Amino acid sequence: MNIEKKLSHVEFLNREYNITHMPYENEMAFYRSIKEGNLEEARRRFRPINKVDMGILSDDELRNLKYHFIISVALITRYCIEGGMEGEAAYNLSDIYIRSMDKCQKEEEVAILLKEAVDDYTQRMHIIRKQNRYPKAVILCLEYIYENLHTKISLEKLAEITGLTPAYVSKLFHKEVGKTVSEYVTAKRVEAAENMLKYSEYTCLEISDYLCFSSESYFIQVFRKHTGYTPKNYRERFFRTHWE
Repeated sequence: MNIEKKLSHVEFLNREYNITHMPYENEMAFYRSIKEGNLEEARRRFRPINKVDMGILSDDELRNLKYHFIISVALITRYCIEGGMEGEAAYNLSDIYIRSMDKCQKEEEVAILLKEAVDDYTQRMHIIRKQNRYPKAVILCLEYIYENLHTKISLEKLAEITGLTPAYVSKLFHKEVGKTVSEYVTAKRVEAAENMLKYSEYTCLEISDYLCFSSESYFIQVFRKHTGYTPKNYRERFFRTHWE
């Protein structure tokens, strides 16, 4: 392949048809706004992907949008890791969105999903930047909880990883986070359950077991208290339908 010849040809066509890419500094400012958790700025700088105003990576219009989606999410993921998001969490989120995008059948579905991903990453970074003001012991607890939602989480274990007593960990966590450890863990498990109901085909029982709820009936009760929906109703309402 003669890359120089192809490059010259592409540059000629882009000039001829007035096809341009986003200026580098504007693009970097957009990704920085996500990294900083600045939702207002990220939305202001967000540039919807469309077949007219972007580079051509494929002659197939839907595939072209999907390629741009993957590039955008990959860059967002790495900016967020640089900004303090835990690496495994960032990559898992990226995998979820890219797998969801892969099921899109229409161009507008891809565009809507990218907007959702931008908002999601930015809001998570906003929370992380607030968390970074927490004492180190609390940050250790938050990280442990995130990584172990599928196992039993006890004050004793949090005390062990922080080198503090269970009573002090409990008091410090409540003071800094505004929730008890138990309340926070439950809220995060419900959050994880929402994602699993929206983006996977696991049954209610499988999600309940995976997220360490004591029983399926208790999971349904807690989920309804936090979201206003039963898991079944939530899936019926939100499973892939947000694209529409």
